[in-house]
Amino acid sequence: MRPDESVAGLPLLRGAGLDHVAVAVRDPEPAARLFRDVLGAKFLMGADNPGPQGFRFVQYRFPGGGKVELVTPIAEGSFLWRFLETKGEGVHHITLKVERMEGQLERLRSGGITPILVDLGDPEWKEAFIHPRDAHGVLIQLAEPAEHDDVVARHLAGRFPEAALLSVAGRSGSASADT
Repeated sequence: MRPDESVAGLPLLRGAGLDHVAVAVRDPEPAARLFRDVLGAKFLMGADNPGPQGFRFVQYRFPGGGKVELVTPIAEGSFLWRFLETKGEGVHHITLKVERMEGQLERLRSGGITPILVDLGDPEWKEAFIHPRDAHGVLIQLAEPAEHDDVVARHLAGRFPEAALLSVAGRSGSASADT
């Protein structure tokens, strides 16, 4: 879908920055070797998000800027499990960080873009998505975090060390980011 060109004040999404590219993988360890050991990214953070849509994320930051996020399912039947079953490993989504999420969503809607999976209930992480059919086949996540990455990384570091996050055996029954 093209944004309604009659809307004044393009672009509709304002001040967005590319935060990361998320890559769906079955096993994060081989992917980590590529992004870390071959391409030079440094481990930043990761955690498990349990529940029926359970997934693990592991983020690596490149010295020249940008991040890659490895995402793997920790719950059978989850959205990532289904993605990997139907599409295989590869790019899952891109994430743009924004400020003032509610206003951003209003402008998108006024321009004919309907955000999906909007979640404004968590003050620590507000998010919404633009469906791939409206974005040339790309799932776009819009995120408004309450804290800077380095603050979150310090908070998660003791509970989710890189080695534990890369362990396939550690995927089920692991601690959540909320505990």
